Amino acid sequence: MAKRDFYEVLGVPKNAGEDEIKKAYRKLAMKYHPDRNQGDAAKAAEEKFKEVKEAYEILSDSQKKAAYDQYGHAGVDPNMRGGFGGGGGTEGFGGFAEAFGDIFGDMFNQRRGGGGGGGGQRVYRGNDLSYAMEISLEEAAKGKDAQIKIPSWEDCSQCHGSGAKPGTSAKTCTTCHGNGVVQMRQGFFSVQQTCPTCQGTGKIIPEPCSACHGQGKVKTQKTLEIKVPGGIDDGMRIRSSGNGEPGLNGGPPGDLYIEIRIKPHEIFERDGDDLHCTVPVSMTTAALGGEIQVPTLDGKASIDIPEGTQPGKQFRLRGKGIKGVRSSIAGDLYCHIQVEIPVKLTEFQRKTLKELDDSLKKGGGKHSPGNDSFTEKLKRFFGG
Repeated sequence: MAKRDFYEVLGVPKNAGEDEIKKAYRKLAMKYHPDRNQGDAAKAAEEKFKEVKEAYEILSDSQKKAAYDQYGHAGVDPNMRGGFGGGGGTEGFGGFAEAFGDIFGDMFNQRRGGGGGGGGQRVYRGNDLSYAMEISLEEAAKGKDAQIKIPSWEDCSQCHGSGAKPGTSAKTCTTCHGNGVVQMRQGFFSVQQTCPTCQGTGKIIPEPCSACHGQGKVKTQKTLEIKVPGGIDDGMRIRSSGNGEPGLNGGPPGDLYIEIRIKPHEIFERDGDDLHCTVPVSMTTAALGGEIQVPTLDGKASIDIPEGTQPGKQFRLRGKGIKGVRSSIAGDLYCHIQVEIPVKLTEFQRKTLKELDDSLKKGGGKHSPGNDSFTEKLKRFFGG
């Protein structure tokens, strides 16, 4: 039976590039791999897999591809192909594993080294640390310099960082032979995993140091200077590079993340770069109008209260909010008016208010627009 065209086998055009050919091969190899096809379909899938693999081995090699493009199947020496030989089993998956090597390297966070050796001990980045810093709203708005105490690690003075009891030494791990990783076969490809015996260090400590328990480092504390930028908001984090836990086998340390928590303020509430506050105003000031003093983060400010101001009225003071860490201008301050109703009145005050109320009622809706409007709505609601 005549061989099919290799481009047809992979389903790619003759001008397909290297990446397109590799992508098509991966897809078909996964589809027809013997481990994925059982029963009656296994034999046909195996033949398809052989065909796909042969096509890929030719078209992925620039010299073989050039010969094939010029002379067809006759231009390719069959002895140069690295197929399955005559066995028909699942050997010879090197090309398939190489095609997926970049995927597995990313998946398991491994570095792909050259040569045939083990590559030495694996290095591991240290863990990140987190620290919660509580600051006031004023400090968040203006920024501050702060000092915090964080965990630190130093070489053990007793074993000088070796982790082994003085007078003894660490031994090469016999499981991974000092490489820190072991190869595990999974079907048609091999995967590197951290050595379960030495946890990736490549060595075993028969007699751990009693001071550091074999870690080689002891935990201490250090003081760190932190600059909190002005405008920072609740929940934001500051990164301090290299101040996390130390790495393993000479790996880089992790980072420290300082999470900002802003304490509740007794006057202001923050909404992004804006501030809100509730301002109590006397009943007479709301009715007659006047000037009142309101607080801001920069001191006091004045607001003119117009005559007849109603409860809930909002006044906006531009630029009296907070300039955020990513903002070029400050937000605004919103003052919400809360009209105060007098309590514990004297008889004279009660009588005076009663006379005022009678006078207002005689004046009609112009004195109580909200109440009269609500009364009309009730009439319509009840059909009156």
